[in-house]
Amino acid sequence: MSLYKEFSKGLVKDNPAFVQLLGMCPTLAVTTSVVNGIGMGLSSTAVLIGSNVVISLLRKLIPSKVRIPAFIVIIAGFVTLIDMALKAYFPDLSKALGIFIPLIVVNCIILARAEAFASKNSVAKSAADGLGMGLGFTLALIILASLREILGNGTFLGMSLFGEAFKPAIIMILPPGAFLGLGVILGTMNWFAQRKKRGEAK
Repeated sequence: MSLYKEFSKGLVKDNPAFVQLLGMCPTLAVTTSVVNGIGMGLSSTAVLIGSNVVISLLRKLIPSKVRIPAFIVIIAGFVTLIDMALKAYFPDLSKALGIFIPLIVVNCIILARAEAFASKNSVAKSAADGLGMGLGFTLALIILASLREILGNGTFLGMSLFGEAFKPAIIMILPPGAFLGLGVILGTMNWFAQRKKRGEAK
């Protein structure tokens, strides 16, 4: 039950993008299409799981004074592996994501989970935490990317939804559209949260 709790918290309750508002740079930058969102989300998930597990294994061996540099080196190792794998097997996706794959090294979600959780908990809990946070981040990217791709291109996963008569809102696939889309999603979530609180109060 404890492992499930560590896994599930990252999906909704402590979602890194929509609740904690971490990792905003890739969240806003790569969500012009659902494919890009999935690619970035799963890459970050793989790094989260790997780095959490290794940091948890080494947590008693890493001196506290050098823990942050040590964490970054471990994270950078996994990011390098993911970057090389994408270039080898998914070159188009690697090109689309560009610099944002190497920048996973400094993604505050990864370092925050390493410092706040993996360095203090068991391997199993750290793996569950990494998986939950990673999938929560991936889900957030997919939701925002879906909104932007559908309204901005009239497509979903590259497939046309509305035909030639549809006039896309080009702004949604431009940088301002990322902020508009995120604002709409966060506003909707807050509205539901407030409504739920009022219902509980009654």
